[in-house]
Amino acid sequence: MNVLVGAAIVAAAIVWAAIRLAAELRTIREDRIKARTQQLFTTFAPAPGAAASDPRALLVWEPLARTARQLFPSEFAELDRASGGTFPFGKERIQAAHAQWTTDWLNWERAHDAEFRLKAAELGPALAAPEEAALARARLDAVEHEKLALYQRHYEEYVKVSKALQALG
Repeated sequence: MNVLVGAAIVAAAIVWAAIRLAAELRTIREDRIKARTQQLFTTFAPAPGAAASDPRALLVWEPLARTARQLFPSEFAELDRASGGTFPFGKERIQAAHAQWTTDWLNWERAHDAEFRLKAAELGPALAAPEEAALARARLDAVEHEKLALYQRHYEEYVKVSKALQALG
């Protein structure tokens, strides 16, 4: 009988130790998930601000976030729950970045046009003077060439970034 009581006590101790060990392992696992979630939050916290100030930043941050989301799905699910949407960028943020990029382009285009109209207007009096007309026409051609070259470079960047932002959305 003593052997049975002893065996029962040993068995109970083993079961109790296994339950405690399982609880400790669960706590360790939960702590690791919380730590990774905090690290991911800290890593991606600057991303929305960077994208708000320059929509091109979204083209760097969003693929990184997508990769991290695949590597740490449970951590990102927690971040999504806490932020009330897709962390760090939802569809609405991507659409807003594209809209901002377009607005910035239109503002640049207006400023560019005004700057070069002014440069051309400054050559007006020289064009009217017969002795300066040839040189003024050459300067006007150079101004027009500069205007077109700058516009083309800027437009290429606008189209490239715009298409990349649309592809993200």
